[in-house]
Amino acid sequence: MTVLAVLSLLIWLYLIGLHGRFWQAGPILTPAHVLDAPSVAVVVPARDEATVIRGSLNSLLAQDYAGPFRIILVDDASTDGTGAIARALGDPRLTVLTGAERPAGWSGKLWAVAQGLDAAREAEFVLLTDADIVHDPRHVSTLLAHAIRQDLDMVSEMVTLACNSRAERALVPAFVFFFQLLYPFDWVNDSRRATAAAAGGTILISRRALGRTNGVEAVRGALIDDVALAAAVKQGGQIWLGHSALARSVRPYPQVGDIWRMITRTAYVQLRFSPVLLVATILAMALTWMVPPFAALFGDGIGRWCGLAAWALLSVSYVPTLRRFGRSMLWAPFLPGIAAFYTAATIGAAVNHHLGRGVAWKGRAYTSSNA
Repeated sequence: MTVLAVLSLLIWLYLIGLHGRFWQAGPILTPAHVLDAPSVAVVVPARDEATVIRGSLNSLLAQDYAGPFRIILVDDASTDGTGAIARALGDPRLTVLTGAERPAGWSGKLWAVAQGLDAAREAEFVLLTDADIVHDPRHVSTLLAHAIRQDLDMVSEMVTLACNSRAERALVPAFVFFFQLLYPFDWVNDSRRATAAAAGGTILISRRALGRTNGVEAVRGALIDDVALAAAVKQGGQIWLGHSALARSVRPYPQVGDIWRMITRTAYVQLRFSPVLLVATILAMALTWMVPPFAALFGDGIGRWCGLAAWALLSVSYVPTLRRFGRSMLWAPFLPGIAAFYTAATIGAAVNHHLGRGVAWKGRAYTSSNA
């Protein structure tokens, strides 16, 4: 136990000091306006989003952007009237497309995005956003201002996630925390590093980047499409990823099972469907998250002190995320238990895959051959 506790403490000393400041609450863009505003098209892929689409589209139509601006919603075979709700808004800036049948090898969302991009060929910038996102009127202007000021090919933001139910309050902040641990924003934003990531709720991409990467064609089967697209763009350009104070998701996850399904959708995809990587991940998660409290509570001597120190470090690292979500710092010491839940969901995703259930989302099932 002493050896494991020492190793765990060394891991946390590295993570806190050398892992791209993953624990920070920022960066966050300050609202800004664009003086010389280029043309922008917003592409919204939507499948069975009747409960949220009106609010999302109305927030986009209320943008204060000064340049040429249009919205393209691609109705991806919805069965709940999503397209009809959008058309009923009757705004000339909004085009509603009925999505064509998905070709083999494409994920559903990316095929919808591809059709939207095809209809937005004249736009100098394209904002890809999900149908459950509500935008502050200053959002598009702020994204464009940052892209132009920094000469960026992609600007993406992790939108504020819903945190209302008990399940959300307990588990959603950790989702953002673990995403930052996987993809430290400082490293994503550093052109000298290969780390690339984006958050699908808000991705502003330039026409030059779309031309260079052949749009979404190169990542057409990706189930973690935002990260795949960011990697393609960063190969020849500069990207930026931060947190948003001007966009929020209204998609609820009222029950623990809803969050479990959200995790299992991509957890084993992230591990490239590899049993070896799964085992390595389980061992790493145990050493990083489970050993500190176990050593602190049941160890002795140096092992106990190392466990206490590691537990304190991981708890402190979680505080900025908790503050961002308005949660009490008293949640911080319970992060190992939350990590155990995420580990179990990853194992569940692997079990689903090897039982032939694949990845299911929005009424579609995908296997590794789709990815």
